[in-house]
Amino acid sequence: MSSISIASLPRMNRDALSALLTSTTESDKLAIIDVRDSDHIGGHIKSSIWVPTSSLDVRLPELLRTLKDKEMVIFHCALSQQRGPSSALRYARERERILGPEEYQKQEVFVLEGGFVQWQEKYGKDEKLTEAYVEDIWQEY
Repeated sequence: MSSISIASLPRMNRDALSALLTSTTESDKLAIIDVRDSDHIGGHIKSSIWVPTSSLDVRLPELLRTLKDKEMVIFHCALSQQRGPSSALRYARERERILGPEEYQKQEVFVLEGGFVQWQEKYGKDEKLTEAYVEDIWQEY
């Protein structure tokens, strides 16, 4: 049984992710996985991959294959309280199961602290960091 738990998954704050995305040397080393479902409308982090939680199980093999050379994989949902952390955990455990503990450790799996809600509060209007942003949708948050 895996020793990876939701509590053991590291968190990354929005400023650290922003710095990585704007760094020319670091941005190719990471992947951002957005697991929001219908709440994906209204904007997303630039270069993120949309994998709704409902399709995560089916897409896990593809993600493991396409992200194998990334140094960091960051998961998020709207608030990163449930879907983001549980998706990151499923990905991390499957990666460990398939590759083994030594190979697994070559990639860090993070959860974006505060999810897209916190991200958009600071970076929603920044077109270098956020795509398809619709401010009105986020007024209620």
